[in-house]
Amino acid sequence: MSYVQGFIVAVPKANKQAYLDSARAVAPIFQEYGALRMVETWSETIADGKVTDFKRAVLATEDEAIAFSWIEWPDKQTSDAAEAKMQTDPRMKNMMDMPFDAKRMVWGGFDPIFDTQS
Repeated sequence: MSYVQGFIVAVPKANKQAYLDSARAVAPIFQEYGALRMVETWSETIADGKVTDFKRAVLATEDEAIAFSWIEWPDKQTSDAAEAKMQTDPRMKNMMDMPFDAKRMVWGGFDPIFDTQS
């Protein structure tokens, strides 16, 4: 099975197009480094939880939407190698002006344990 990096972040609703433009700009770089798939989603229905929820996880305000994203890699080794390469890739410096507060981003790497497509 593949390896997945998942992300959630609060993005000002007014920055939706800038967020999408940023994702479109960085996608070819991720693919060049071996990403199989990159998916960006924009919150449509986010329930308020009793203990926690997506909004509280990233301290979202009323004027922010939640972006839920993932990148699928062939394996963790490819993901790790891509991350190392991106640290020195000059193209990535242009991508660092993100249209959201990166300090509130939640992300992690995941080893799939079940997939209906496998």
